Amino acid sequence: MHIKTFRLSLRQKYIVVSANNITVSFGGFTLLNEINFMINENDRIGLVGKNGAGKSTLLKIFMGLQQPTSGNISVPGNFSMGYLPQQMAIVDGKTVIDEAMTAFDSINELEAAIENISAQLSVRTDYESDEYITLIERLHEATDRHHILGGNDKQGDTEKALLGLGFKRADFDRPTSKFSGGWRMRIELAKILLTKPRLMLLDEPTNHLDIESIQWLENYLKNCYGALILISHDRIFLDSVTNRTVEISLGKAYDYKVPYSRYVELRKERREQQMAAYENQRRMIEKTEEFIDRFRYKASKANQVQSRIKQLNKLEILEIDEEDTSKLNIKFPPAPRSGRDVFKAVNLAKIYGEHTVFSGVNLLVERGEKVALVGRNGEGKTTLSKIIVGEIPHEEGDAVVGHNVKTGYFAQNQDSLMNGDDTVYDTLEKVAVGDIRSKLRDILAAFLFRGEDIDKKVKVLSGGERSRLAMAKLMLEPYNLLVLDEPTNHMDMRSKDILKNALTAYDGTLIVVSHDREFLSGLVNKVYEFRDGTVKEHLGGIHEFLERRKLENLNELERKSELSKETKETKSNSTGERDSEKKELNKQLKKIELQIKTVEEIITKLEMEMAEMNGFLSKDIPGNDFFERYEATKNALSGEMDRWESLNEQYEQLKSLS
Repeated sequence: MHIKTFRLSLRQKYIVVSANNITVSFGGFTLLNEINFMINENDRIGLVGKNGAGKSTLLKIFMGLQQPTSGNISVPGNFSMGYLPQQMAIVDGKTVIDEAMTAFDSINELEAAIENISAQLSVRTDYESDEYITLIERLHEATDRHHILGGNDKQGDTEKALLGLGFKRADFDRPTSKFSGGWRMRIELAKILLTKPRLMLLDEPTNHLDIESIQWLENYLKNCYGALILISHDRIFLDSVTNRTVEISLGKAYDYKVPYSRYVELRKERREQQMAAYENQRRMIEKTEEFIDRFRYKASKANQVQSRIKQLNKLEILEIDEEDTSKLNIKFPPAPRSGRDVFKAVNLAKIYGEHTVFSGVNLLVERGEKVALVGRNGEGKTTLSKIIVGEIPHEEGDAVVGHNVKTGYFAQNQDSLMNGDDTVYDTLEKVAVGDIRSKLRDILAAFLFRGEDIDKKVKVLSGGERSRLAMAKLMLEPYNLLVLDEPTNHMDMRSKDILKNALTAYDGTLIVVSHDREFLSGLVNKVYEFRDGTVKEHLGGIHEFLERRKLENLNELERKSELSKETKETKSNSTGERDSEKKELNKQLKKIELQIKTVEEIITKLEMEMAEMNGFLSKDIPGNDFFERYEATKNALSGEMDRWESLNEQYEQLKSLS
């Protein structure tokens, strides 16, 4: 997580950040060419474009982590930014809850400042001095900012964020080092959300989330404070969260004040209008030039010829936006024929220590089937994938791979398994054998690695480029079973569509783990649902599965799965959980009681000061300095009264639950 903080005036309601003529060039290649756009206070911007277009680079420039070749980012002196990159170095050493609560370091500093100012005010009696009024103003500003940043319930807010992003209460006191990189990225995301920066820059935040967590994040971002720039290749997520779309294409930025789906329509309309206007102008120019050439030397037409020559000279030639026509050209090698039963599980169970991932699993995947594995993270989809490819063992039952089955496997973290110091070409050459070695450049070209691209180090590739390279490895030999675990993570939308078309045309057997409903639609003909330690078969595609379950979408499936699980846990542990919830509730009530007491003491002091000032007004005619101090004290009192009302509302709400 990266947080960059600038001092903020709380009365500044409308801020603007702008990218001014941002150009990024290297090795004779221009990645971004004079990019310009502005970000307003409530903008929710979807930053879109194909992999490698420069989207992530632009976010790094906003954060000051990379410098443009020319141009600059204009930032007001008074606001904060939070940045979640696709990949980051994560520091361990704390528990989950303690690491998440480091987001409140600035709030802790504010609380210390409020306590210090309050202590000074309690012993001073120079109510009309400049120093006293300055302290009042500082107290008002600090308490106002403390309220905006949500400092009244740090523990509760942290727990809500962690639970929303998929953690369980039992995880809170576990060391962060015990979690995978994807889960630690969730902690970093929670920290950014809790910091409440004025501008959030999120680069593919949903890649490590299950559907339920994606839904929670959608709701949070729709209602959060400040502006947002979001890079995502999830159409549904973009439509739900954003109200503006900025497309990066061939180095240029195209700004649309609409969500993604509407942007796609407007982009097509704009292109068609440009083409129509361009063609009309081209025909007009041809006819005009033809007239000039035909009558150039006829005296009777001289005036008309000169008029049309002047007309052409004044004409502003229309240009068409250059269109990015590069695309994946994937065609999987023909699949060798396998036995009818490709994979069969009978009473299969996977157990880690005392934890049973799933048990009693019975499933059959036959030749030519395309199967989806769906369900919450942690229910065992990736575990089953690894059992199928022989990467991990199982504890009970049978897992049988059929006759003559050759398996190609795309792991969820496949891109991170590659050597960062290898070049793109080396990555394939190290595993290629036989005649296919002569076709490596053609395979790489099909995945958009052309010319100098094949000599790039893996470590400088974008997330989508790494995923494409990992997918290219599956082309090195013909497989009749492809097991793909979240293959579309990091892929841009166009690449996802082309991969889907290639998999639809693939004549082998496919098992795919995915949370992307749109990707699965029309691709799979059987769904296995992972839920509560069991696996259930649903014949038909993803939409038939959803209709049969009478669900609108997979998000609802995830919610019902979690509710069912919580109900079972409640029945078995209801007494213990009720006691735990009651203790937590009492803890929150006591905390708010202390906050109310502190605010009441400040209000009493401010009211005494106002009474003294009012008494002075009745006796004498004060100067301008007095009225400035009077107004500052009055504003401070008003702010504390608002805070007191807010705290009491919170207290009454919690009290009603006890």
